[in-house]
Amino acid sequence: MTSLKDKTLFITGASRGIGKEIALRAARDGANIVIAAKTAEPDPRLPGTIFSAAQEIEAAGGRALPLQLDIRDADAVAAAVDKAASHFGGIDILVNNASAISITRTTDTPAKRYDLMMDINMRGTFVCSQACIPHLKRAANPHILVLSPPINLNPKWLGAHPAYTASKYGMSLLALGMAEELRGDGIAVNCLWPKTIIATSALKVAQAGLGEMGRLPKIMADAAHDILTSEARSRSGHTFVDEEVLRARGLTDFSAYLVTPGATPIIDLFLDEA
Repeated sequence: MTSLKDKTLFITGASRGIGKEIALRAARDGANIVIAAKTAEPDPRLPGTIFSAAQEIEAAGGRALPLQLDIRDADAVAAAVDKAASHFGGIDILVNNASAISITRTTDTPAKRYDLMMDINMRGTFVCSQACIPHLKRAANPHILVLSPPINLNPKWLGAHPAYTASKYGMSLLALGMAEELRGDGIAVNCLWPKTIIATSALKVAQAGLGEMGRLPKIMADAAHDILTSEARSRSGHTFVDEEVLRARGLTDFSAYLVTPGATPIIDLFLDEA
């Protein structure tokens, strides 16, 4: 399968950034996109709402269903998934993209921020997957894609920001566990992480100028498309890195993805430099 035409994707956090870029790539195939995100009103710091994303998706050739959703609310997630499945006639793919971040030491991480990361990153991945699984079991080539890193036990990453690291590794552990649990149902569950930092509006707000040394979200969208169009029964239980996915497809020149032409992009968190 090389196209996502007529497939229905439920994407969390798809109002901007990597989630929206994955949605737009699928939309160009003619896919149905459920934009499950919190932002319904414009934020002066972070452009993009579920409604503006829906307009872009439809302009790109897809069909969109914008749903305002806080993925920490399990009942709201279940209702949104059922509404999406009813609207489009099923769900083929879940992309667990929504995430909270705090690059802080233990003593500098308020308990409220710790709870937010665990609730959005780990719990959100769990409840969204749980709600979608019954629908995915009825799909022809079902996938769950979790945007989380390979589990790297290098003390550098364990000690840098323990709470955030635990929340992201927790997402990966859930994905690997579900991959084995759902193998008999033919549902692929994989992780995807960027080799380098990705220039998103959230990164620009968090650390101005850093995004100039990164790559465009399009590289993650292209890698996700490759994974999501593959045969689910034969490609599950992996923690993929975007560049490695595209290299396996034959791509060797990544300059088109650079924010700043000629720059050497910064390697992302949790990945050791070669």
